[in-house]
Amino acid sequence: MRRTLQELESEALGLPTEARGELAMTLLESLEPSDAEIQERWIREAERRAEEMRSGQVRGEPIDKVLARIRAQLG
Repeated sequence: MRRTLQELESEALGLPTEARGELAMTLLESLEPSDAEIQERWIREAERRAEEMRSGQVRGEPIDKVLARIRAQLG
């Protein structure tokens, strides 16, 4: 027999406090991407940005100009 969400919730709420906390952490962690997935996403983003630079689609700006603009905006 397949339990409903309400049944699972009711059963979970009946657990001792420590067990509910562990269950909550497990459920929250299951919603977050893994470290490997995050790393892969950053690699793809870096590759995409590098290709934009190589193709001339975007231009880089010297760090001293970027920092000067930020300092001016901050006051």
